[in-house]
Amino acid sequence: MSDNNRKMVFSAVFLAVALVLPFLTGQIPEIGSMLSPMHIPALICGFVCGWPWGLAVGAVAPLLHSVIFGMPPMFVAIPMAFELAAYGAFAGMLYKKLPKTTANLYISLVSSMVLGRLVWGAVKFAMAGLGATEFSFAMFISGAVTTAVPGIILHIAIIPPIVKLIGKAGYDLNK
Repeated sequence: MSDNNRKMVFSAVFLAVALVLPFLTGQIPEIGSMLSPMHIPALICGFVCGWPWGLAVGAVAPLLHSVIFGMPPMFVAIPMAFELAAYGAFAGMLYKKLPKTTANLYISLVSSMVLGRLVWGAVKFAMAGLGATEFSFAMFISGAVTTAVPGIILHIAIIPPIVKLIGKAGYDLNK
């Protein structure tokens, strides 16, 4: 099987996981939104399959989940799609450019998360302007950092070991 076919299959699996994971945490909405389960497959897809595939999975997952299951609401899914697309794209780009060390894996992950949050904030700000609503800097900090701390910790704890395991199995397709 060619690398492109492998990337497509892996991306489809990551998309499926992104659609299923919110059901594991969604029974308690406060916890589900704090852990950001849909973010995990988008980031891992970027690391494993490369930036175009991570971008695609990240962009599609929240929108598809919203259309199929009604959650998150579309006004939440749109900025989330931009955020997750940025996660997947930046994770893939940074991981490919930097030497593949454990330290650089963490640097790529944290950088991708920061850049993705900035993209989310920019889209939320633009949407607020279109809807004549407010999106202040305090709201950005609350949504991007304060309420997201459990998810940030979870992502930093589990994503690098998963990426390393996939690489050790010979499926690092981001070359």
